[in-house]
Amino acid sequence: MLGLIVVALLGGLAIFYRKSLENSTSDLPSKLSDKLDKLWDIAKESLQEKKYLRAEKALLTILRVDERNATAYNRLGILYAKQQAYKDAIECFEIAQSLEPSASSLHNVGLIYYETGDYTKAALAFEQALSLESDLAARHIAYAKVQEKLGHNKKMIESLEKAVDIDRIPQTLTILADAYERVGESELSLKLREEAARMIIPQGQPKRVVQPRKVM
Repeated sequence: MLGLIVVALLGGLAIFYRKSLENSTSDLPSKLSDKLDKLWDIAKESLQEKKYLRAEKALLTILRVDERNATAYNRLGILYAKQQAYKDAIECFEIAQSLEPSASSLHNVGLIYYETGDYTKAALAFEQALSLESDLAARHIAYAKVQEKLGHNKKMIESLEKAVDIDRIPQTLTILADAYERVGESELSLKLREEAARMIIPQGQPKRVVQPRKVM
């Protein structure tokens, strides 16, 4: 689940990255801007190919030229998180947040704290992220996971219900159904599972029977 949340967030961060890159390079001389563009390409490709040392060098070079580039700090934080260097990752995300407040930075900090078992700090980071951007189901799901770890079942359920309100799809319905079942709400759990099943296989539509392949 945590991995899926991170993947979803990286998509949002890519949009944030493009906007920030345009803003950060608009006032720079053209040659320097071209150099930074190449460094960004190197960092992006290296992250995708898991060449972390090369990506780190590119990002640190960007920060030597533009030391207040929040996007570079965010990317560096993701890089360190992938290598489980959580202390360095948190520091990068916090610097990014101080330079350019964003829900993504705060959410990433929350994910790191969750991963390291510091659930109180994770909850605080997720709450701050939600105060800035509360229209993503993934943010509410992450907050619910922390509340479950803290033993706050009521807050867990409330957060998952908000996630379902935002994105009523089989996946979110199933997550809430599982939570209902864990707190003893079996009837509510069953209703959601039935709803999720109807979404996957519409009512009245026969199930497709797959014939076994003949072995020649």
